[in-house]
Amino acid sequence: MTVPGFFKLAINTVTAPRDVARLLLAMNLPKQALWLAFALVVVLNTLMFSLSLLTTPSNDLIGPVLGSPMVFGVMLAVSVAALIFAVTLCGRPLGGRATYAQIAVLVIWLQALRAVMQAAVVLIGPASLFLSGVVISAASVLGIWIFVNFIDVAHEMGSLLKAGLILLLAVVGMMLGLSMIFSLLGVQTGGLPGYV
Repeated sequence: MTVPGFFKLAINTVTAPRDVARLLLAMNLPKQALWLAFALVVVLNTLMFSLSLLTTPSNDLIGPVLGSPMVFGVMLAVSVAALIFAVTLCGRPLGGRATYAQIAVLVIWLQALRAVMQAAVVLIGPASLFLSGVVISAASVLGIWIFVNFIDVAHEMGSLLKAGLILLLAVVGMMLGLSMIFSLLGVQTGGLPGYV
């Protein structure tokens, strides 16, 4: 994919998320490509997160553990994988049909867009913390709306309400499960939940 093609698809994700979801699912990427894309978005998001820590005042919520790029990257990878797993499973009781690979390609694409958004925050942050906060808030709300549409298309629900319920159940279940795992490991998650 070319750079102009990437940004055109990114814009279409905002203006026509359902069409983009169908396009991504129709690509039917092999597992090797999905794993490579997964690793790439984790590395890019970790890099952008680390750069944002360097360009903005220290945040007490981040703490010394998440301040380590390696730890953040591992925790992000686990969280994104858990989200893929949870959204796929939570759709089944409601009649959802999506496979893990289908949900994975959609989540990976959203993480790629998150890396771009985080890059914008890195550039804006030093000039205006308020503006960077607005960008983060707007991107988070928009991201939820896009993901609900993605879930609806992937699971073939025909209902944004059901898709929203799937996302809610998935996030709650994922956060409870990860909190227990990270607590047993003695890791403070800090600002990670809001980042994923």
